[in-house]
Amino acid sequence: METHWSWVFIAGDRVFKFKKPERRPFLDFSTLAARHRNCAEEHRLNQRLAAGIYRRILPLTESADGELKLDGDGTIVEWLVEMVRLPMTMMLDRQMAQGTVQQQDIVAVGQKLAGFYSASAPQRADGHLYLEHLAQEHAVSRELLTRPRFGLAEDAVDILDRVEALFASVREEIEARIVAGHIVEGHGDLRPEHVCLTTPPLIIDCLEFNRSMRILDPYDEVNYLGLECQFLGTGWIRTVLLETLDAQLRARPSPELMAFYGSFRAVLRARICIAHLLDDKPATPEIWPGQTRAYLAVAKAEWTSCRSPEGDGSTPRHAGA
Repeated sequence: METHWSWVFIAGDRVFKFKKPERRPFLDFSTLAARHRNCAEEHRLNQRLAAGIYRRILPLTESADGELKLDGDGTIVEWLVEMVRLPMTMMLDRQMAQGTVQQQDIVAVGQKLAGFYSASAPQRADGHLYLEHLAQEHAVSRELLTRPRFGLAEDAVDILDRVEALFASVREEIEARIVAGHIVEGHGDLRPEHVCLTTPPLIIDCLEFNRSMRILDPYDEVNYLGLECQFLGTGWIRTVLLETLDAQLRARPSPELMAFYGSFRAVLRARICIAHLLDDKPATPEIWPGQTRAYLAVAKAEWTSCRSPEGDGSTPRHAGA
């Protein structure tokens, strides 16, 4: 299997993953030493929510006669992460597609995440990284979504402007949450395809290559997971996740801040969709403009709901201190 940044090889009950030699502004896999460091970080960080699944890092070696071998005695030519293979049928995205997700499964996921965040050290000193990340990502989204070649500017500009204005209006609240200790180092890429509904649930594939992108508000991260579930047609999961998080953290942001989190993430997902068309040979290029517009519609619904006295059901109301 191929992702943007890795190749993943499935072999029986094991999975082996290694990084592409890529370099971007937010990651650097360009050298063997850098890939080694990132494999080590991936192994370390994923023990938090998927203990035992990430087994070890090991070298791919080349002998004098050119034979490649895992963990051999020759020259190290690559580093890999070895993982236990999870049952694909138990992944949250597959379970949603099959219509077999149970409420107790989602409660268990929410409880695991709530326990994880509760045990995480507050990031008061580094909380500014969160604000910087939000601002930088929205600027990138604006630049990409308004490129004339995509024909989206007419739909996107008003939404981008309103999300930016909403950000300005809630910035002080985010700053107060940093001071109060509500900002932590989280998963960083919490999506349905990273959640395995085993007992207990396992949450894999955290964002290991850039710590600043893991500094965030737990409500932003869990709301994003719920938003993705809602986008895939299972909206009740979002409510259950947030209510389960509330039961332990009791620190839900205001409706306006929750609306910003939702609209910001929806715009970000719109950008990621249209960015597929920048690839040399984009896969299924016909689907990305429609997906992008669908996410922009979600973003509009998010900020619209927080201005309605009753809301429209898509953004949870304030329910905590």
